[in-house]
Amino acid sequence: MDLLTAADVRLMQVLAQRIAGTRLDLVNSGASYGELAWNWGRAHAANGDTWLRRLWFAGDDLVAWAWAQLPHRVRRWDGSVKDVTGAYLAYQVHPDHAPLVDEVIDWFDGVTPGLERSVIAQAADEFGLERWAAHGYVPEADSSSWTQLNVRELDDIEQPVLPAGFRFSDADEADAAAVVRAHVDAWPFSSYTVDAYRDVRAAAPYRGDLHVLVEAPDGTAVASAVMWLDEVNKTAEFEPVGTSPACRRQGLGRALLLHGMRLAREAGAGQMTVACLGGVQPPKARDLYYSVGFRWFSQDVPLVKSEQ
Repeated sequence: MDLLTAADVRLMQVLAQRIAGTRLDLVNSGASYGELAWNWGRAHAANGDTWLRRLWFAGDDLVAWAWAQLPHRVRRWDGSVKDVTGAYLAYQVHPDHAPLVDEVIDWFDGVTPGLERSVIAQAADEFGLERWAAHGYVPEADSSSWTQLNVRELDDIEQPVLPAGFRFSDADEADAAAVVRAHVDAWPFSSYTVDAYRDVRAAAPYRGDLHVLVEAPDGTAVASAVMWLDEVNKTAEFEPVGTSPACRRQGLGRALLLHGMRLAREAGAGQMTVACLGGVQPPKARDLYYSVGFRWFSQDVPLVKSEQ
């Protein structure tokens, strides 16, 4: 019943780097280098006492991990409260140790008796999907909603253009409240706070100069994107990206992505990734990413198991 720690997350990020270097299509949407930092930083202070973990090693190397998120209460920015009643698992298994997925599943089932359980597997992980099915996990009823990973090379990037009066800045220039406000305006049901933002800044490999913003003529930050630079694989990841609803349809998001990719390239990245929702009805975010050169690379498979 060990709780997840910052040191654990760092080990998990190293495993993400190792897998991404050879089998990016096997990196779960909740297990990427940047996603781990973002998810840990933004919520561990509020929900960390419901985060159980188990780690599997081969010698000194981490080769699999499981992060169970138990029922908890989320207090949103607008003051409303959401009770999460089921259990969710984020996990990763190195492909050279694929059979460990059975131990991951047994552990998750063992720490979540009587709860509805959910997990996200990768469509490319045929062995893993077979094992989850053998343990009673089935695709979510709404199979039209899933997450896809998009990639693009950073060899040819347009010059970004902002409307008159708008300007680019970054989180090192702006105060904490303004940075948080930009995120919450784009994601109104977020539980993000200034304290959570400070924890994100403390997560490796956060860089304020790679947390880019668009400021309106009145100085308000109205769009933001955090980039996570993986120096080992020379890649960078957008997570999260958002624009205030009041300022959409002005080209701000597109300009922000282009600006961010140019900065990521200057920092040493040769490839960029970003995740978004997929499904039958193409979401606006996916169209935006496609418009700046991203292409579909892989997708996940949400699975559930009823209470037992």
